Amino acid sequence: MAVDKKKNKQVLVTFPNELLEEVEDFQFANRIQNRSEAIRELIRRGLKGNKN
Repeated sequence: MAVDKKKNKQVLVTFPNELLEEVEDFQFANRIQNRSEAIRELIRRGLKGNKN
């Protein structure tokens, strides 16, 4: 699937192996299709939980 560059921006991020394993565990436990979507969901939850 091509990325719509008008709506999305790609970002290169490096993860420690242990953190990436946790992301993948979250992905599979929540039946999320791919790692990128799992990362986006974790960020959404983190931002939502961090609102003042």
